[in-house]
Amino acid sequence: MKLNDLTSEIIRKKSYLCVGLDIDLSKIPSEFLRFQDPIYEFAKRIIDITSKYVIAYKPNLAFFESYGSNGFKSLEKIMKYLNSNYPEIFTIADAKRGDISNSSLMYSKAYFETLGFDSITLSPYMGKDSIEPFLVFKNKYAILLALTSNDGHKDFQLQKKNDSYLYEDVIKKSQAYENSNRLMYVVGANHFTLLKNIRRIIPNSFLLIPGFGEQGGDLEKVSNLAINDNVGLIVNSSRKILYSFSKYETFDLEIEQSTKKVQLKMEEILINKSIINA
Repeated sequence: MKLNDLTSEIIRKKSYLCVGLDIDLSKIPSEFLRFQDPIYEFAKRIIDITSKYVIAYKPNLAFFESYGSNGFKSLEKIMKYLNSNYPEIFTIADAKRGDISNSSLMYSKAYFETLGFDSITLSPYMGKDSIEPFLVFKNKYAILLALTSNDGHKDFQLQKKNDSYLYEDVIKKSQAYENSNRLMYVVGANHFTLLKNIRRIIPNSFLLIPGFGEQGGDLEKVSNLAINDNVGLIVNSSRKILYSFSKYETFDLEIEQSTKKVQLKMEEILINKSIINA
């Protein structure tokens, strides 16, 4: 997918919402457990209900890997369903990979070619040669962990050297990588004071913003700080949407209502920023 296609989808749907597919079988309605593949059936239902309001889906690989080979088969089916039925929706492999170059090349083939993802989250700790193999694929994107929303981000990301935080060095150095125009960055939704600085360093890059809802992110505040001329934001919500139902009988209605509520707030923000018309 080209970036201008992603922006066009944001404008068309008046939304920059990503739904994280963090599927936990202990939390889904028991009615799904009667299916041979409950992970796939639950994901498919979520996708069909929410697709008109979202511009991206982000399967979290940990939730699939925890179920072994069956989980991986479910992921394959979900990606095939998405690419066949919703090719206009951006897909993110939340894998947080990062390894030496030949391993990274195999990872990139696995997620971009075999599974057909548009992008993948990566840990930049091993540097340039662990990232560039993902950047050789046309219209595919690497999303670097820059400033995360977890408590432990202070251990390394906010360490300072020569008046520069480590997260700043990661962003600045990565901009010199070959095909760096295919880079996006993960920035936690709770970093209000630092978002302005990040936008100063990378004014045109897309930011994947996790931590909205469950981890203290404020949608309006984040959006006002980080939206650029191309919108440049993908804001993720996982549990707040996936498990927003009270009972199976009202599952579709409640999931749609919780998704539409976020989309309408995003629409209001986009209108206020003069990106779309009222």
